[in-house]
Amino acid sequence: MALYAIGDTHLSLSSDKPMDVFGGGWTGYVEKLREGLSVLEPGDTVMGMNLSHGGHLTHGSPVNMSGKYFKFVPYGVDPETETINYEEMRRIALECKPKMIVSGASAYPRIIDFSAIRAICDEVGALMMVDIAHIAGLVAAGLHPSPVPYADFVTTTTHKTLRGPRGGMILCKEQYTKAIDKAIFPGTQGGPLEHIIAAKAVSFQEALQPSFRDYQEQILKNAKSMEKAFREAGIKMVSGGTDNHLLLLDFTGTETTGKELERLLGLANITVNKNTVPNETRSPFITSGIRVGTPAVTTRGLREDDMKRIVDWMTRIIREGEPACAPVKAEVESFMKHFPLYEG
Repeated sequence: MALYAIGDTHLSLSSDKPMDVFGGGWTGYVEKLREGLSVLEPGDTVMGMNLSHGGHLTHGSPVNMSGKYFKFVPYGVDPETETINYEEMRRIALECKPKMIVSGASAYPRIIDFSAIRAICDEVGALMMVDIAHIAGLVAAGLHPSPVPYADFVTTTTHKTLRGPRGGMILCKEQYTKAIDKAIFPGTQGGPLEHIIAAKAVSFQEALQPSFRDYQEQILKNAKSMEKAFREAGIKMVSGGTDNHLLLLDFTGTETTGKELERLLGLANITVNKNTVPNETRSPFITSGIRVGTPAVTTRGLREDDMKRIVDWMTRIIREGEPACAPVKAEVESFMKHFPLYEG
């Protein structure tokens, strides 16, 4: 039974180039891209990060097939620091004895300690799976610790910070290759999308260039600049800031909701998404937070000082509501003319 079958993982390359991107000692990488996790049985106990604490739907949410097929036990962040509590994770693991621990996140702004999670997995005899969909570009650039030396399985999308086409890939240790190949085809997937395969190859080649690290470094600089600006504006951030490409703004205890703020910012051509926050008090369809990321604006060419301008626009809308949307939109449109998507 496959835990994950990420579409379009059949990457027919004639070299191990993608492995050069992420590092590590796994050989025969081409074969390992055609995988799904086939090491679990329905009903097995698995640990995954709580959705409201930054996890992903596919990490065991009851509304997702992962939460229906397997018995997921959640772990999360410390209520005070809002960062992962590894001692608490260990306590839960010793209690529930999971067959696998899933780490990685969809909305967690801090560095993840993969070595600590590996130690917990070894202590309880669990497999280790890491979802690096959000941080893959940072990992490839060496700006976030790589899970490859520690994990049995690593999954990622090829867009987001990796800045490739929409798709995915799975990496694994040698002993799981055949089982995972079988789980993908004929288990869960048909023919590959050759045009996406070609685009992935291009993105991997780009990720091996010095300019890609420059891009990732600017992503982090921009995020830190946003962090400083939001702090100066008095806007609360989950965990107090960020170590990576994203920030979570927390409006718990106020009348502002993530759903409404997403709508208002959208009216001003500022794209964010509503997001739950730790100790969420609202419905996941409403939320008390929004998630803000810097990869897209960094790709457009914006730098640290420009982040302050974005935060100013957002702050005006947060405080003034819909009346601020039209004037902010006009400023956004005028400013972004200096950063065209295409030349000419």
